[in-house]
Amino acid sequence: MPLAECTTLRLGGPAARFTRAATAAELVETVRALDADGEPLLLLGGGSNLVVSDAGFDGTVVAVGTSGRRLDPLGDGLVQLTVEAGEDWDSVVAEAVAQGLGGLECLSGIPGLVGATPVQNVGAYGVEVAQVLTSVDLLDRRTGRVHQVPADGLGLAYRTSVLKGTDQAVVLRARFALTAGGQSAPIRYGELARALGVAPGDRVPADAARKAVLELRRGKGMVLDAADHDTWSAGSFFTNPLLDDSTLAGVLIRIAERLGPHVDVPTYPAGPGFSKLSAAWLIERAGFGRGHRGPGGRVALSGKHTLALTNRGGASTEDLLDLAREVRDGVRTAFGVELLPEPVLVGCELG
Repeated sequence: MPLAECTTLRLGGPAARFTRAATAAELVETVRALDADGEPLLLLGGGSNLVVSDAGFDGTVVAVGTSGRRLDPLGDGLVQLTVEAGEDWDSVVAEAVAQGLGGLECLSGIPGLVGATPVQNVGAYGVEVAQVLTSVDLLDRRTGRVHQVPADGLGLAYRTSVLKGTDQAVVLRARFALTAGGQSAPIRYGELARALGVAPGDRVPADAARKAVLELRRGKGMVLDAADHDTWSAGSFFTNPLLDDSTLAGVLIRIAERLGPHVDVPTYPAGPGFSKLSAAWLIERAGFGRGHRGPGGRVALSGKHTLALTNRGGASTEDLLDLAREVRDGVRTAFGVELLPEPVLVGCELG
């Protein structure tokens, strides 16, 4: 099975073996059996956050094909939505909004499956999964046990969790606390508030927020479209860098030296003593504009958003990694900031 057929980048070599699990019980049984045999295992969801090497994966790829959703009242205007890991994330968001439930609408248009959202602590437009997630059911691969873990036991932080970067657990299902009544969560992201014509902190109908988010994402090439090579990507390739106050001070000096003392640097609070910078802003100011081409023109930064590294057709994974290294090294040289990749790298590394 060529893994290029299973990833949104349309890159990646073959899997030695491939199987699909249609139920949670089947997924648990398959993983336990493969682990008992010592077989290398790669869990495959929507393939939207994967960069697979050109050599592929010398083991068994298990595609998560589980499905099922359930609503339960929690009281005080809250509803718990339980979703199996193999459900398409945006379909879940769309249905929640259609049912008048608020909390997920700002996460509209994000590709992938539900099981990946707590691993990555998926976020967009001022909302993170951590704000609505209540618990997950996990298969612990070290013990073979299935158990429920509350959200506060997952170490959820900016685009990460204790599950990221490890293969010790498999998400089987996730639970979210949503609000009834058809209103969105408070609109926190300035760009979205402007698009909706409201002040930050206001609420709007959840369907209006979803429509606005989808329009903003389409404008950045972040809604999948097979005919648009700007969407042949893994989404944002680099995370926005988090810097402590002392490091930030040095970086701001570097920026002023390069761009002038009066440049307006976008910074965002990220907890006591920390700030977040815009990776896209740094990439552009380091000299990499939209559409910047990599080796042979086979890969490029998206023509709509500099955070997306795209396959223009006929590319290899190594082409993509070469472009990622060029951008990362250019930002480091210009500003002394190290950009870190957001996707999971399988059988490859930036070095």
